[in-house]
Amino acid sequence: MARTKEFDPDAALQSALELFWRRGYEATSMADLVEQLGIGRASIYATFGNKHELYLKAMDRYTEGCDPSLLAELSQPGPALPAVRAVVRRFASEAASPERRLHGCFITNTAAELAPHDPAAARRVEISWGHVETPLHSALVRAQAQGELSRDRDPRALARTLLVLLQGIRIVGKASSDPARVQDAAEQALALLD
Repeated sequence: MARTKEFDPDAALQSALELFWRRGYEATSMADLVEQLGIGRASIYATFGNKHELYLKAMDRYTEGCDPSLLAELSQPGPALPAVRAVVRRFASEAASPERRLHGCFITNTAAELAPHDPAAARRVEISWGHVETPLHSALVRAQAQGELSRDRDPRALARTLLVLLQGIRIVGKASSDPARVQDAAEQALALLD
């Protein structure tokens, strides 16, 4: 007869996510995970696999809950450009907020730390970025069709520019205590939509 788990795997995964988010992959040891999760190493391995597998599961958890309002914000009926502007300004505001600065964005952190040499992490980063780029692109196509965006603009290239800006905002917001730095950059990027 199988033993029942003496811990909540869902809560343990959330706890691992928070630790990885704060410290990064390399700076988090299995001993740190054992302490943070309050469960034995054998239980971690049996439930989640090794540290890398646990990290990937934490990434998946993060992206599941990541910005569910983005698609809704960008697909509202009516003019599309105000929604795009509001999203960029919201990202800048969040990146500059004191509580968000401490951790930054888990996906952006992973892109910088692991994606260059970890194909599984890089795939997840790309998927996450697609969840931002695709609704931005759709909104910009709609803006162009509605006459809000000039016909000589490339909605795909603009969406990619905004994605890169948003990721940069998250990195600079994490490292800088000057909120004007990210807010000024966001406003300059939005000028591309005029």
